[in-house]
Amino acid sequence: MTVSYKKLWKLLIDKDMKKKDLCAKAGISPASVTKMGRNGHVTTEILLKICTVLDCRIEDVLEISPDRMD
Repeated sequence: MTVSYKKLWKLLIDKDMKKKDLCAKAGISPASVTKMGRNGHVTTEILLKICTVLDCRIEDVLEISPDRMD
């Protein structure tokens, strides 16, 4: 499975919020944001904090795609 956080980055742009603002408001580390920037895995606790601050649902910040079988 592949995780994409493109929806999160778009949401931050729409809300005129920077990644460092998200870190401060959600109480998450910059390392977690960097990991998401590389489409890495983060804990559900981090995702919950982000969704709470942005007042959105998990599907509004990430998208999961099955790995391609080529």
